[in-house]
Amino acid sequence: MIKRIPTKKIYVGNVAIGGDAPISTQSMTYSQTADVAETVAQINRLHFAGCDIVRVAVPDMQDALALKSIKEQIALPLVADIHFNHKLALIAAEVVDCIRINPGNIGSKEKVAEVVKACHARNIPIRIGVNAGSLEKPFLDKYGQTAEGMVASAEYNIKYLEDLGFSDIKISLKASDVQRTVAAYRMLRPKNDYPFHLGVTEAGTLFHATVKSSIGLGALLLDGIGDTMRVSITGELEEEINVARAILKDSGAMPEGLNIISCPTCGRIEADLVSAVSEIEKRTAHIKTPLNVSVMGCVVNAIGEAAHADVAIAYGKGKGLVMVKGEVVANLNESELVDRFVSEVEKMSKESK
Repeated sequence: MIKRIPTKKIYVGNVAIGGDAPISTQSMTYSQTADVAETVAQINRLHFAGCDIVRVAVPDMQDALALKSIKEQIALPLVADIHFNHKLALIAAEVVDCIRINPGNIGSKEKVAEVVKACHARNIPIRIGVNAGSLEKPFLDKYGQTAEGMVASAEYNIKYLEDLGFSDIKISLKASDVQRTVAAYRMLRPKNDYPFHLGVTEAGTLFHATVKSSIGLGALLLDGIGDTMRVSITGELEEEINVARAILKDSGAMPEGLNIISCPTCGRIEADLVSAVSEIEKRTAHIKTPLNVSVMGCVVNAIGEAAHADVAIAYGKGKGLVMVKGEVVANLNESELVDRFVSEVEKMSKESK
């Protein structure tokens, strides 16, 4: 696993963020929050997908008043996303587990102080959500929509909350492009120990959001930066969680399940490798034990990769080998290899528990 930069631990409901806590995944509903039934249904979808924390938009009074009923029907910690109207934050603070405010549009210092007082009374954290597209005018005038401007805004608002005696803070610094996002997080990280919520905002549809988030969030995670994260996708809710968990796994930030090593399609392949890997992915999706497995289609790299894998298939013409920790355990016809491979993976997973 990667070595994370130490941060302060806070709690959003029963989910710890920062410190030695696992990196959590977040998402956001797209329903009108006042539609309680639909909002609860979407939150439950996210829960079953493996989401740790959920955020809902609270743009008006009807949405704020719906939060109590929603909270009573869900298991996930609930974050209220507040813009422009601090009075909505005051209502939300009575029932939710965290308030997210955007310093660029929440209002005067006095209004922020009221929100802080309400959160302090219930011992719930505040997420300072800085977006490049909605910086306060003084920072926008001085820096433009830059990483420097985002960091200056964050530092200003952190100090303001600290001056009010409030320190249960998490911070996000989001832009719609990878470069500014990564630069802002890297710039701010040495300046405080508050937990960071990672994300590239407005990242687009599934393909583009996956690429942008993998580059941006992956780079930060490899730096040891990040305590919680959201992959923003214009699309189905579950995809945000699927991509986020894959980034965590493949970056080494949170190994979970199988790391499947399979060769690219090429003219040397001597088996129906695409079908084999697809079947293996489906049949091992339930396994959470971190294991490195190899499914290779020819002799060029198969044995070498198998030597370093927990379980491996090395295909040949019409037959192949199943190997465990580099040792051959079976020499079988092609049609028998996947069954034996899955059996060995499940066996190793049980033994590792």
